[in-house]
Amino acid sequence: MTKFAFFVGCTIPYRIPFVEITLRRTLPEFGIELVDLPFACCPDPGGVQGFDSVTWHTLAARNLCLAEEQNLNIVTACSGCFETLKVVNTHLKNDTALKTKVNGYLKEINREFQGSIEVKHFAEVFYDDIGIDKIAAKVQNPLSGLKLATHTGCHFLKPPEILQTDNPERPTKLDEMVEALGAQSVPYLNKLSCCGAGTRGVNQDTAVAMAHEKIVGAERANADALVTVCPTCYVQYDVGQRLMAKQFEKTNLPVFVYPELLGLSMGIDFSAGFKMHTIKVAPILEKIAG
Repeated sequence: MTKFAFFVGCTIPYRIPFVEITLRRTLPEFGIELVDLPFACCPDPGGVQGFDSVTWHTLAARNLCLAEEQNLNIVTACSGCFETLKVVNTHLKNDTALKTKVNGYLKEINREFQGSIEVKHFAEVFYDDIGIDKIAAKVQNPLSGLKLATHTGCHFLKPPEILQTDNPERPTKLDEMVEALGAQSVPYLNKLSCCGAGTRGVNQDTAVAMAHEKIVGAERANADALVTVCPTCYVQYDVGQRLMAKQFEKTNLPVFVYPELLGLSMGIDFSAGFKMHTIKVAPILEKIAG
């Protein structure tokens, strides 16, 4: 078994715990052991960093230290957490002055950042560590006939010079991961556009309009559902469709996080988690069963 320190983050446990469950049940099937450590908030790559960069780096470094002490690389369930932890890890490894300042604060809690581990997103583990062939080999119930609109999300891709996960202008890994399950990834208008979640605190109407544009684009491409690897994007598209109905015509496009569909294709029962979706997924389950 390959061990990773499992960084769940804040959004998932409090709003969409089924995402954590899907990862805890699918990754071990591929020889990945998830180790729980007393992590705190990543912290948020937008809000906290915008107020004080050193505080942001220090809080993230404390999380990195916990994994270093166990000699474990980190796998994150959340794209925002992934961005924070990987960016801070990279900054501290390459900026001696910043590392010295941060370690000065960490010394107060008897910790020191070393720079000895790496940070990965769960999608990287599936694509790079496990591989498309092994994913396809685990499929028991192919998602044949299912047309899916993929949304990779901003925090998985950018800043590209640090994250280096996929081509930020033409990402294809999620499409390949979807098609490994037997489904079809369909092109759609504004596929690479942001979900809009980051603008909610400034202008909710704009955030809703951005998400609505993506949902409509997927529907016009005859997608059966939308799939993402970002929990925040999931919330924006799934829960957000209730808000969209107040401003625009009603939409009813089911939304999934990739490990849900992977587990479904592997024959793992996620029925309890599916009940937590705002947009009901029963039509998709019926289509797969049919």
